[in-house]
Parts: sequence; C-alpha cells; structure tokens
Amino acid sequence: MSLNYIKNFYEGCMKPPTVIGQFHTLFFGSVRMFFLGVLGFAVYGNEALHFSCDPDKREINLFCYNQFRPITPQVFWALQLVIVLVPGAIFHLYAACKSINQECILQKPIYTVIYILSVLLRISLEVVAFWLQIHLFGFQVKPLYLCDAVSLGKKFTVIKCMVPEHFEKTIFLIAMYTFTVITIVLCVAEIFEIIFRRLCFLISQ
Repeated sequence: MSLNYIKNFYEGCMKPPTVIGQFHTLFFGSVRMFFLGVLGFAVYGNEALHFSCDPDKREINLFCYNQFRPITPQVFWALQLVIVLVPGAIFHLYAACKSINQECILQKPIYTVIYILSVLLRISLEVVAFWLQIHLFGFQVKPLYLCDAVSLGKKFTVIKCMVPEHFEKTIFLIAMYTFTVITIVLCVAEIFEIIFRRLCFLISQ
C-alpha cells in the first residue's frame, strides 16, 4: 500500500492535472535547477576566495564579504526552489493518501479549489522571493563595494573591496529574475486553464 502512495505521489508531482502545470514542472525541474546547480556554482562558487579589499587581510576580507553577502545567492535560490515546491508537494501527498486520480482533481469542486489554493500559495511565495532578491542583491553587481568597517577599529572607516566577475553575476541575477517572472506567469496561466477546463466540464454535463 505504501508503495502505491509513493507511486501516486511521484506521478502527481511529475504529471500535474493541467498542461501548463506539466510544462511548469519541466521548466522548473530541468531548466531552472540545471541553471542554478551548474552555472550558479561556476559563477558564485569561489566568490569568497576572490573577494579582496584594501588592505588585503584575511579578517578584513571575511568581515566585508559577510557584510556584502548576508546570505549567498546560491543558498537563497536553493531555499527559494525548495520552499516554492512545498505547496504542490503537500497537495500531491494529500491526493496520494486519498487515492485521488489526477483526472478527478479538475472534476470535483473541492479538489479543484484546494489545487488552486496551492497554486496561489506558490505564486505568493515566488512574489515574496522576488522582493527579497531585490532587497538582498539588487539588479546589478558593481565592481567596487564600499565596506563599512567602523566596528573593526578607529583605523578603518570605509574600505574599498573588489567584487570578482561582477558582470557575469549581473547577467546571472537578471536570468534568475526572469525565471521567477516566467514561473509566476505560468502559475497564473495554470489557474486560468483550470477555470476554463472546469467550465468546459460543467457545460458538457
């Protein structure tokens, strides 16, 4: 029985009841994760090692880098991907435990409403992540970062630090913003598809 639950849960996650939902899964699961996992590591993997300040001392570099990056972009985007997956995973886990077929989701009103709520929650999480990304990283990575080093002692006030590969990071930032926007658009389109298919089902009865 537990194997059937796992099988139903896996099929629900990989094959949502809507066409746009299936495309979203393909886009989300392959393109977005591949882009973050492979290219993200290439761009941001050694950022802390190449982040240098003047004077170039290890403790100063670490202090200013922690100020420059309260959270590393890879960790933030990985958390975003996991958290955004949670609403859909919870719904499909519920469907698997109740042995609900994917076809039934758009036929029974209660299942349709719950599924729409999970998509709306996914949209809300993406919007919050989008706002946090703007707040944390902005839209451009500048080559020079001015570090507020007053707490290090009277000798230091503002320290100039060089940000490595700033242009590549700017391109990557824009790409991640674009992926978030595409995901939100797909989620909104999925809701319209659900409403349209639900209306067609009601009319055909």
